[in-house]
Amino acid sequence: QVQLVESGGDLVQSGGSLMLSCAASGQVFSVYKMGWYRHIPGNQREMVATITSGGDTTYGDSVKGRFTISRDTAWRSMTLRMDNLIPDDTAVYYCTANSALNSQQYWGQGTQVAVAP
Repeated sequence: QVQLVESGGDLVQSGGSLMLSCAASGQVFSVYKMGWYRHIPGNQREMVATITSGGDTTYGDSVKGRFTISRDTAWRSMTLRMDNLIPDDTAVYYCTANSALNSQQYWGQGTQVAVAP
């Protein structure tokens, strides 16, 4: 199994920046992709950004050019740099990790981001 703990959520003003972090432990050697998803109340969970073992990144259309995902080479930490935040970015942000051992996607508990107008 892989355990994930997010941190860094906060209340910020529109136009501000935040850095979210995800600490991974357990069977991280099996991870081949990590990502960030977000859940806005009343909506489905939305993919924010992902990063693969080869360093390839993917971003949701609504965050392209504003958010940057990165990770360490040992899959023990991942960050999401969020710039030019807007109220629509208000959500609970989740860290995820995909394991090649059992094809399972692990989720953290989430961290709240709120952007005031």
